[in-house]
Amino acid sequence: MPDDLYQRYQAAHLAWKAHTGSCPHCTGGPGCRDGQRLYESFVRLQDAYLAKQRKG
Repeated sequence: MPDDLYQRYQAAHLAWKAHTGSCPHCTGGPGCRDGQRLYESFVRLQDAYLAKQRKG
């Protein structure tokens, strides 16, 4: 079973992708306030997950 950090990282990615699919300002990257917030959350969680993986 995936750990909580992995699940949060994946959920943040899905939220970001869902937002970009419906926001005309975020088609090429975070272009609105909500898009920026979702993207930053995804990146922060991804970085934390990858750092945890590197530690073993």
